[in-house]
Order: sequence, then structure tokens, then C-alpha cells
Amino acid sequence: MLLGLGLGYLIQVGQKPAFLISAGTAICGGSAIAAVGPIANANEEEEMAVSLGAVFLLNSVALFLFPVVGYAHLSQSQFGLWSALAIHDTSSVVGAAAKYGPAALAVGTTVKLARALWIVPLSFVTALALKSEARVQWPWFILLFVGAALLNTLLPAFNTAFGTLNHLGKIGLTVTLFLIGTGLNRETLKSVGFRPLLQGLILWIIVGTGSLALILFNWIHV
Repeated sequence: MLLGLGLGYLIQVGQKPAFLISAGTAICGGSAIAAVGPIANANEEEEMAVSLGAVFLLNSVALFLFPVVGYAHLSQSQFGLWSALAIHDTSSVVGAAAKYGPAALAVGTTVKLARALWIVPLSFVTALALKSEARVQWPWFILLFVGAALLNTLLPAFNTAFGTLNHLGKIGLTVTLFLIGTGLNRETLKSVGFRPLLQGLILWIIVGTGSLALILFNWIHV
């Protein structure tokens, strides 16, 4: 977060877009931006759209780039950890990890949702710092994930039904990624602008290469 805010200041990105892009990179992409944007009184048509556009563009690149890099260097568990640490949105982490393998998907999803929990303390700190009365949003999809994992563990008799739901979930993920893609075009790139995109890109490269190096040197592992 501090690195993102510092970069935003150096390359003269607006204060609110710089904060939102930093939050999206540090925590959970669009979910983090959607959670803290109203608390920071960000303008939806400009500041929110610019921040979301920058994050979604980088997510789209990650879906294709990360598996290519992973095949040359990483095991499935390592790739799941790397994607969870370095890709912004949960849907994109799941998409990249699912392409890599089932072990990568399990690790990536679990670590990413744990990372997404930081939405809550960041929202509270932002509200306190800005004295905002906007409602802090809890990331309910994490609780649903935990609930599904508990059901799958405690009710093995329903494995057939859970398998069907798992298949439907993958179809839903495919639809989600398709819909995100339909929102990316030349106009989106123009609306983001060079400076916010540069801030997001530099942050993304630092986080991606830094976390990859830590994993390859076995300083962090599953």
C-alpha cells in the first residue's frame, strides 16, 4: 500500500485513484476497490472506473502470462501460491490456477481468499482516517467458500451433488471471465489513462517478480 501511494505521488496520479489502485493490487482487485471506493468518496464515473480499468487490464494479461511462466519454473502448489499473491482478482486467480492443475487451484483459491480478508481492516482504517460514515462491506463470498468447504468435508454422502455444483461453478467462472473481457476495449484503455496504468503496471511487476523470487528460493512455501 505504501509503495503504491508513493508511486502514485511520484508519477502524479490523482490521490484517490492512486489509493484505489494500491488497494486493488495489495488485496483483492475489483473487490477491494469496490469496498473502499465509497468510503474514500471516490467518484464512480471517473476515479472508480479508472482504478477498476487498470486492475482488470492487468488481470487479463495475467491469465495468459502466468501459466506460461509457471510451466517453466513452478510446481502446482508453487504456482497456486504465486498466482494468489500476485494476481489481483479472485476470479482471475481461480482461472489461471484451474488451467494449471487441481493442486494449484486448491492452493490458489485458499490463499487468495485469506488475502482478501484484508478488505475488512483496510476498510475500517480508511473510514477512521477519512472520518467517513459509509458502510464497511464484509466480503461475504469468503464465508460462502468456507461454508462450501465444510459441507464437502462433513457430508461425504453428497459428493455426487457437490461434484455437479463444482462443475457449475467452473461454468460460472468461465462466464464471469467472459463478461470481464467484454468490458475491455480500446475505449477502456483510453479512459484509464497512461499514469494510473503505469502505476498499476509497476506495482504489479514488483509484486509479481518479488513473490516469484521468494517462492523459487523457497523463502515462502505451502
